[in-house]
Order: sequence, then structure tokens, then C-alpha cells
Amino acid sequence: MNNFIQTSTLQKVFRIILAIFMIYAGFSHLTFNRIEFQSQVPDWVPLSKDLVVILSGIIEMIIGLSLLFWKKQRVNVGWLLALFFVLIFPGNVAQYLEGRDAFGVLDSDRARLIRLFFQPVLIAWALWSTGAWKAWRTTKE
Repeated sequence: MNNFIQTSTLQKVFRIILAIFMIYAGFSHLTFNRIEFQSQVPDWVPLSKDLVVILSGIIEMIIGLSLLFWKKQRVNVGWLLALFFVLIFPGNVAQYLEGRDAFGVLDSDRARLIRLFFQPVLIAWALWSTGAWKAWRTTKE
């Protein structure tokens, strides 16, 4: 896959915003929101909730830094981030189904349900801002 897809200034700005968001989220997993993120780990995951939160935080920080600095692999990082968002979605669903509050704003079934609809937006954001969609379409021509 071509990792040298040209992206627009708008895509670059949104990629940087997403990268900063990912770095911040990863840092918060490891520090001040660690307990809150544990509420998103489904009970069926065969690892300690704390370990899952720590590992996902580290992964988020690595992906965020990669979005900023690993230009040659930008398209692959976009696909990786989209996959990450897909993989964590069951945790968001479990949080909704089990009615677990978090972050002071996910304190109702309605808020948790609305949040589920943002996951596809994040996936699209990752693929669009990195040029991954364009690269995929180019390979289909």
C-alpha cells in the first residue's frame, strides 16, 4: 500500500488533533483516569482490568506519536488506529450494557448510548486524516 499519499492541509490539521487526543488519552489511562477507564473493560476479558488500561494507554500514546512523527508509515498508522478503535468498541458496548458510569459524563444509559455512535466517526477520522482511505481506493483502480 502506498504510504506516500498526499493529504490536504485540513487532513493534516485533523491528524495532528487526533494525535494529540490519542497521546492525551493514553497519558490519562496511565494517570488520572486510570480507574475510570477500568469501567470500560468487559468482565469477559481474561486479563486484569488495570493491565488492560495500562496496555491500551501505552498503545494510544505510541499510535498518537506515530501519527505525528512517522510520516513514511502514516497510511499504515491510520489503519492501525482504525483497527484499535474497532477493538476497543466492545468495551464501550459493555459499559453501556452494564450501565457503568465513567468520567462524570457517562452517567446515564442515554449518554453511554450516544457515545457508541462516535466510534465510527473516530474510525473514519483516522482513515481520512492519514490518507488511508485514499491509498486504499488508489489500489482498487
